[in-house]
Amino acid sequence: MTVYFGPAGASASFYAEGHKSSLEMPEWLSKRGLNAFEYQCGRGVNIGEELAGNLGQLADARGIKMSIHAPYCINLSTQDPEIKVRTKGHFLKSLKIARVMGARIVVFHPGAGRGGDRRDILKRAKTFFKDILREIEAEGLSDILLAPETMGKKNQLGSLEEVLELCEMGSQIVPAVDFGHLHALSGGKCSGKPAYAAILDQIEKRLGKEVVKYLHIHFSPVEYTGAGEKKHWTTLETGFGPDFAPLAELIVERELQPTIICESNKRQAEDAAIYRDIYEKIKRAV
Repeated sequence: MTVYFGPAGASASFYAEGHKSSLEMPEWLSKRGLNAFEYQCGRGVNIGEELAGNLGQLADARGIKMSIHAPYCINLSTQDPEIKVRTKGHFLKSLKIARVMGARIVVFHPGAGRGGDRRDILKRAKTFFKDILREIEAEGLSDILLAPETMGKKNQLGSLEEVLELCEMGSQIVPAVDFGHLHALSGGKCSGKPAYAAILDQIEKRLGKEVVKYLHIHFSPVEYTGAGEKKHWTTLETGFGPDFAPLAELIVERELQPTIICESNKRQAEDAAIYRDIYEKIKRAV
């Protein structure tokens, strides 16, 4: 049973050690006992196919599971024709580069959740997403998973319920569950074993056991306000949840094989290793 741990993008230490190219990342992660990497395209898909292919080959040789985070400006709820065109383009570019890189999943932010009734906004987003999925199928890219991420701010589309509704639109769509975001969105209530179990149970009920078993997870300490997520912190700071240990217990007890991507501020790889060690300790104790 393999559980994957790794960073979203490069930690500050990667560059501090003199590394400059993403091609150095697979070996760097492997030396730290990490086996996942989420390549960041948040500001656009700017990596060329040759580099993406080489990165994918190096990652595969090291047993590192690749994923991609699509551009942040994707917005399923937009009514602006130009933004719709750009959003479709971001999806297609992300999926095409994922295929070259050997990444099996593309994570994306669903979009804005303000400016009207949430149900109407979600309905509009689903209609547009359905159109995008038709284009993706026409391009022969339906074999790569799309993962709408649970978001941490109240003005963003991406509550757990909203993400699950998007996922119910097709087998290509699975959730990217960011427990830090859910913790922030709930005002600090999403932390602890009962809360985590309820989330996993809800996903299983709606999407099935296989989706839960191989769940794509984001985890990091998050500061929040009444509006939701404010800032990502690290395990070095105290007072910021959520707590990873209860989730690790559930992963062991339920024999899950998720991918845990850490988004801690500038310490993604270091904190991913800490989460891995917590999981391994709990696993050994069983």
